[in-house]
Amino acid sequence: MESALHILAQNQHLPPTLSELASACGLSEFHFQRMFKRWVGISPKRFSQYLSKEYIKTLLDEGIKPLDARYQAGLSGPGRLHDLFVRTEAISPAQYKSKGRGLNIHYGFHESPFGDYLLAVTNKGICHLEFIENSQQQTLSALRTQWPLSVLHSNESLTRPVHNKLFGNMSANPQQISLLLKGTNFQIHVWQALLRIPYGKLCSYESLAHLAGKPASTRAGASAIARNSIAWLIPCHRVIRKTGEGGQYRWGAWRKKIIIGFEAATCSQNNKFTDL
Repeated sequence: MESALHILAQNQHLPPTLSELASACGLSEFHFQRMFKRWVGISPKRFSQYLSKEYIKTLLDEGIKPLDARYQAGLSGPGRLHDLFVRTEAISPAQYKSKGRGLNIHYGFHESPFGDYLLAVTNKGICHLEFIENSQQQTLSALRTQWPLSVLHSNESLTRPVHNKLFGNMSANPQQISLLLKGTNFQIHVWQALLRIPYGKLCSYESLAHLAGKPASTRAGASAIARNSIAWLIPCHRVIRKTGEGGQYRWGAWRKKIIIGFEAATCSQNNKFTDL
């Protein structure tokens, strides 16, 4: 699915045919179409429509409607059945100062529709989720940099049940996910504000600054977004430029585009596009 989504993101102005996509993935048209619909819920051709700048701009223009009590409590929105309820906890000031000394972190590498990724967990929840851009070793180095004095354990058997909650059955009932955050007070405020952006919606960097209670800190907010080390779950991909352009993304602009398209497609019940 990563390969297919990547191809669609890179060729949104001239989408490849079903035959071309299936061939690139080494599958028959029938099996590819069935697999794609199982993951995304719609056809590849319709999905490509959700990647257009025009459609993304409509999501931004809708803005963020008044947030209900669920968002105010810091939980993610129930965009559809597979959306996740996220609970956050920040490490203590002492742990932050000691750079996580003595903290046991278990990690494993897994596959997702958006690409292979590194998942790291503690007894308090997920502390790192990073898509692999170059190599597993470079991705692991980023985890070590984030938690320099912690004790890392390669333990895929422990991280796999968590992975299954995230990607094993994306049409299952909502799961509650706990995150352990490491950052400055300002960064944590920004990351918690990101969790208030409803699933399938977008906001501008300026709107996010208001949402975080720091309307004059748009640039600092963008810096905090760039330092988010828990991809997808802390949805920094939902913040784009006012012009409708996606902007930067730590794990690749193309990946940001397909995640936005995936969320928009899967939470949209009534839209103007016709499926094929």
